[in-house]
Amino acid sequence: MPGVKEHQSKSLGNGSAEDSKLSSEGINSRIAIWKQVEEQHKQKQLINPFSQWEGASHREKLSIDDEEYARPVEGSMTAIRGQMAGERISGEIQTLMCNIKVIGSVDDNGHYSVRFGKLFNHYVKISNKLVGILMRARKQGLVDFEGEMLWQRRDDNVVITLLESG
Repeated sequence: MPGVKEHQSKSLGNGSAEDSKLSSEGINSRIAIWKQVEEQHKQKQLINPFSQWEGASHREKLSIDDEEYARPVEGSMTAIRGQMAGERISGEIQTLMCNIKVIGSVDDNGHYSVRFGKLFNHYVKISNKLVGILMRARKQGLVDFEGEMLWQRRDDNVVITLLESG
């Protein structure tokens, strides 16, 4: 069957040095990628305290002064999720600041201020995280209010002051 031979030579190449080179380069690159994945897995297992691998040990303890202390490995999914969460929280803080400007009034110092009860009743339609966002904004120096924690009804008359224009 002459047609079968022709088809095989077209699909497999004609056995030239060029075809051999192309297929070996493809295989070599795949082998290199697999070796890289294998090495990464090995390194993770060697620092995993629960690993059954021989030679596995605990991760080197970082000093509190180390830049990487209490930080996820750069480029890891944990780091990416943390960055996304930070961006989301920053957006919520900006929304909070805009709402304080909308429903608040300007005080003697030129800052916007609003009572917690009024802000809570307005903000409940936007988010259920008002107190947490207020605490985060205070930590960043964007708002100020008395007390450690704000509670609905009990702290309705606490004044929240916007310190930054944002």
